Amino acid sequence: MSNTGGSGAGDGMYSKLIDDEAGYGELNIRPDVGHSVHPVSPIRIIPRPSGPGPYRLATICLATLCAILLISIIAVTANNKNKSQKSEETSEVQKQKQEANVTALMASISKLQQEKKKLQEEKDELLLGLASRRTTKAPNVIKPTPQAAIVCPTDWHLFNGSCYFISRTTRDWPESKSFCESQGAHLAIIHTAEEQTFLWNLLPRGHWNAYWFGITDEHTEDQWKWVDGTPLVGGFWEVGEPNNHIDEDCGYIVKTRVLERVPIRSWYDAPCTMYWPFICEKEMIPGASTAMPH
Repeated sequence: MSNTGGSGAGDGMYSKLIDDEAGYGELNIRPDVGHSVHPVSPIRIIPRPSGPGPYRLATICLATLCAILLISIIAVTANNKNKSQKSEETSEVQKQKQEANVTALMASISKLQQEKKKLQEEKDELLLGLASRRTTKAPNVIKPTPQAAIVCPTDWHLFNGSCYFISRTTRDWPESKSFCESQGAHLAIIHTAEEQTFLWNLLPRGHWNAYWFGITDEHTEDQWKWVDGTPLVGGFWEVGEPNNHIDEDCGYIVKTRVLERVPIRSWYDAPCTMYWPFICEKEMIPGASTAMPH
């Protein structure tokens, strides 16, 4: 009987131990040996929140800002490029307009120069015609018509019944006048374009080759007279002459290296005290001696 009771008590203890181990197994905790067992609270696992976390949200914001910045840079670059292209197009248009204006201006200048040249030629023709008409009306002018051959002395040149002398020495106007008179002549009196051209062709070209001839307004300003006292009719003055720039009362002819200069526009006025070569003239009478006094 006692064995049977002991056996029942042992079986009860064994069952209890098994139950206790099952409880520990459920808690996944093994009690320390030799210590009392205390109940242990189970570990609570915090569930991970669903949806984007803070780092992901920051990444998305940063990516968005980068995209916005990139778009802004592209837009600014495109705008600057458009402005640059527009500026270049505007500059090119302005350049083309300036070139067109310069071309038009040059064409206008060329046209005006041609018109000026044409007008000058017409003026020269009119002067020649006027000089020819006035030749027959010049007062107290008697040019003998040679009826026999006239031979001028050495260094004198014959034209239309007169002999002309081109000096190689220089004198002032009064001294030139006196020299010509000492030769039985006078400072040249020039009435026609043909006579003017003849004398001008005798003169050498130079930097400023000037020669006195027989005209002056020393008695009354702007009333030019020849050495024989007759008034000037017409004349072959350069444009803007005579101008009496510095008390200029005597006339002279100029022939320079400028090929465009023409005989019928070669007279100037100058102070009578200047020293220049001169031109003498002597009207010849047929049969008279051609010898000149010395």
